[in-house]
Amino acid sequence: MTERGILDTSAVVLLGRLRAQDLPDEPVITAVTLAELSVGPLVATTAKDRGARQAVLQQAEADFQPLPFDAGAARAFGRVAASLRAGGRKVQARSYDAMIAATAIANDLPLFTINPDDFSRIDQLDLRPIPHPDQPVPPTLPARA
Repeated sequence: MTERGILDTSAVVLLGRLRAQDLPDEPVITAVTLAELSVGPLVATTAKDRGARQAVLQQAEADFQPLPFDAGAARAFGRVAASLRAGGRKVQARSYDAMIAATAIANDLPLFTINPDDFSRIDQLDLRPIPHPDQPVPPTLPARA
């Protein structure tokens, strides 16, 4: 069975450096991730950083047809915001992440992220952490016979 899953913004930024086995077979992104990536070049402080962020944005636009933040995602956002508040977190500080999580919940898809703490305490979210490419990967245990 092919697994479809949403990549959050952190995963999209580092996509070329991530291991294929840590990603869904069919990765998708949300319109919110595309919006978040669109901010990057505009707030970059150096030409080099601006160019790198623009390249990531353009690659994402070329590679993905983003899932919309639609009425279902808007309704799921209410549940996400309530979960965050119940966990003592401010929704405003994590608004992009909350909207990405809501889109994942509304579409019944797992969310793949390098920053799982950004999505902690969100009820109903199928969260799939991805190892950061600069961190050592724990060795896999040999299969038992």
